Amino acid sequence: MSNFHVINEVPVREKAVAFTFDDGPNPLYTPQVLEIFREVQGKATFFMIGTQIEKSVETAKTVHEQGHEIGNHTYTHPHLPELSSEECRRELQLTEALIQQVTGAKPRVFRPPYLATSDEVAAITAGEFNYPAIGAVNGAATDWEMPGVAHIVEKTREQLRPGSILLFHDGFDDRSQTVEAVRILAAELTTAGYRLVTVSELLAMSAAKS
Repeated sequence: MSNFHVINEVPVREKAVAFTFDDGPNPLYTPQVLEIFREVQGKATFFMIGTQIEKSVETAKTVHEQGHEIGNHTYTHPHLPELSSEECRRELQLTEALIQQVTGAKPRVFRPPYLATSDEVAAITAGEFNYPAIGAVNGAATDWEMPGVAHIVEKTREQLRPGSILLFHDGFDDRSQTVEAVRILAAELTTAGYRLVTVSELLAMSAAKS
């Protein structure tokens, strides 16, 4: 029986979803994402890589200052099940320290790179760091492959419901397709009466419901 659990969606009563962005911060695309969320008065969660925070500290600070959540996405984006326990621990510790420097607080959520985890990894991430492992419902959108704006939007729409956690990328490569797809989806959802909240807010809404 496996001990680890990746959270892809959260049971909530109200119309709320969590947009998440991986592999940043990125000085070009992260500010474009922030502008979209300012326009719709929503919040998002940014799962940041430690090495990218070091390259773009001011961008990370802006994300925090605008009220968004920063989650731990490791220091170098490795395949965690292939690492030793000490290597895994170091990946989390280094990025946690960087996020604490930016936000003044320990991050509350974690996304495993490639969504790859194991009982051994969970013993560290959940057992030692108290991180819930956050997945997503719209993996078929494959925005990291730059499959076209229409594909990203369509495959995400198929999985939209209250409590959905949505995966996108603001770091590495050309993210212009992602930005345009998110612009469309964020506008559609807010028009439909959805609140765009952080992952921690979504988890808290589930806890309040139960």
